[in-house]
Amino acid sequence: MQSVGSGWGNGLLGVIIFSGSLPATRVAVGGFSALFLTSARAVIAALIGAAVLGLLRQARPQRNDLASLAIVSIGVVVGFPLLTALALQHITSAHSIVFIGLLPLSTAIFAVLRGGERPQPLFWLFAVLGSTTVAGFALSNGGSASITGDLLMVAAIVLCGLGYAEGAALSRRLGGWQVISWALLLAVPLMVPVAILTWPSTWSGITAPAWIGLAYVSIFSMFVGFIFWYRGLAIGGIARVGQLQQLQPFFGLALAGLLLHEPVAWGMIAATALVVACVFFARWFA
Repeated sequence: MQSVGSGWGNGLLGVIIFSGSLPATRVAVGGFSALFLTSARAVIAALIGAAVLGLLRQARPQRNDLASLAIVSIGVVVGFPLLTALALQHITSAHSIVFIGLLPLSTAIFAVLRGGERPQPLFWLFAVLGSTTVAGFALSNGGSASITGDLLMVAAIVLCGLGYAEGAALSRRLGGWQVISWALLLAVPLMVPVAILTWPSTWSGITAPAWIGLAYVSIFSMFVGFIFWYRGLAIGGIARVGQLQQLQPFFGLALAGLLLHEPVAWGMIAATALVVACVFFARWFA
């Protein structure tokens, strides 16, 4: 019971930290290109990870761990940050946050494919119902909708779910912060050249909020959040604790409205509430 409670506690802390990711990204892309933001956040987080690995004298991962670390890197270091940054050039962060309702389903699917978990049939009923609600909202939304932005968000969610499940399974052996640290370092040879090639031509026009957004996604979204999230998934179960992401849309919508003054329509709130209800019931059958 203590392990289960610890898993839920760590998972909740991770969700709270991740809730600020999309609003922070939305602010940051106002001053940086999507490619530079993606590469810069990865490089900054990798430097932090390398420092921690060195200070604590962690052993290198085994050769057979490299494929899993590459999947984590593709999913959460490169794929999700880049695709969401591109999406947020077409849609608001409030609109994008509704798609986070798809993450529990995506994570659960990859928990079966990569983590060996077997949720009960009723779990999938509620999970699919929640995902259908999200898709219906995206398709029926009017002026703020963008097919390009929506498709980019769907692709981001798929890759993120893969990265979450793969990283959580690997965390059972390596540890949560070790997994994200090694995954970040694995991406450095790609991210450094991209950062150099997409380096802003001038820094004078970049506002303080854009710098704050970059700092948040680099330190918290890309490193600190994963320490708690991967530990929570590894201890409490990937499909089960993954359902805590039901809370992320609420936190994210609140941040988008309070900090960015973005319109949060009742339709968004209703869609998110229905998704949360579906995932709430689904977790009992995980």
